Amino acid sequence: MSFKVEDLGKNMVKLTIEATAEDFDKAIEQAYQKNKGKMNVQGFRKGKAPRAIIEKMYGVGVFYEDAANFIIPEAYEKAIEESKLDVVARPEIDVVQVEKGQPFIFTAEVAVKPEVTLGAYKGVEVSKSDIVVAEDEVMAELDKVREQNSRTITVEDRAVMDKDIVTIDFEGFVDGVAFEGGKGEDYALTIGSHSFIDTFEDQLVGKNIGEDVEVNVTFPTEYHAADLAGKPALFKVKVKEIKAKELPAADDDFAQDVSEFNTLEEYKADLKKSLTENKEKAAKTAKEDAVVDKVIENATMEIPDAMVDTQKRQMAEDFAQRLKMQGLSLEQYFQFTGLNPNTFMENLGPQALKRIQSRLVLEAVVKAENITVSEEEIDKELAEMASAYQMEVDKLKELIGEKEKEQIVMDMAVQKAIDLVASEAKEV
Repeated sequence: MSFKVEDLGKNMVKLTIEATAEDFDKAIEQAYQKNKGKMNVQGFRKGKAPRAIIEKMYGVGVFYEDAANFIIPEAYEKAIEESKLDVVARPEIDVVQVEKGQPFIFTAEVAVKPEVTLGAYKGVEVSKSDIVVAEDEVMAELDKVREQNSRTITVEDRAVMDKDIVTIDFEGFVDGVAFEGGKGEDYALTIGSHSFIDTFEDQLVGKNIGEDVEVNVTFPTEYHAADLAGKPALFKVKVKEIKAKELPAADDDFAQDVSEFNTLEEYKADLKKSLTENKEKAAKTAKEDAVVDKVIENATMEIPDAMVDTQKRQMAEDFAQRLKMQGLSLEQYFQFTGLNPNTFMENLGPQALKRIQSRLVLEAVVKAENITVSEEEIDKELAEMASAYQMEVDKLKELIGEKEKEQIVMDMAVQKAIDLVASEAKEV
């Protein structure tokens, strides 16, 4: 195998990789062995037809696709290893030459890790945060706890109000025709939750039990179902039940029920303390983010589009996994929010770029400041990880490979870089 490297600019590289004719023939033979049992050839028992006979019957290229799939990954990995390229995105593969008795040639366009030229990263100026907890914030927190301890009661003597939980039957129509997925029975909808499109929930306010309501809405222009996007719709809705949350009184008895304190004032003081601590943590994070933003602004780097695309895919996969843990699919999320896959991925772009830029400048700070992580620090980190996973440290160490350990060490060094630039920043 041989290869050559061509610089395409903007941290994109094209590898032209050539496998020998002998290696390609071995891959064809491997493909033949894999597939021969699936092919029926007259005069031969299944799996016994010679390769030459199959190639004559089905065409000389019958095994080329599988052969390419055998040869490309190994040849690509070997070329990356020998070229010492730091690849940061999936390759774009294109087969250039595939012919029996000839070398197999393909290209791989890859994004490589950009070089970062740091500007000022110490002493950058950021806005100072004032940490103040107002009385209305304490009361809002108190109301959250009251709501958590509320009871749901059935309402029969009034119309629907904001925050009520209404049970409804509904069916949606576009141009007078019912559409798929637009019908529901005994659906529990919280008014003001904005889980339905447009002004659907608002139009139920003031309606009574047993009332039939015509709700007019317009689907978003980027709704996931193209046949409904941007179209006006009529929903025929029947209000079947109204429920409301009844909150407990905010008094000393309530404080004793939900906390270790005897009086409401003591409990409110503790809530204020917790809110203050949360604001201090948020202010610290905001400061770190602002400092890193400044470091990015002062640095120079060129991010390849393929690197951003890879980051977006990873973020989308992580988001889908989190949804799955909540019992939702990505398709259901699109249905509920009115987003479509293209818009969803587009929206991830700025955040993906920011993540990449942040990581690159912080790794550059690690290098510039020669930041290291001691074995004691690594052991402590692994012990904390093992505790979080509820497993023995030695078992965790067995599962972690060299690359994973290197990633953990770099993550720790990057956190040190964040601490450094944040501590050196000037708050104005």
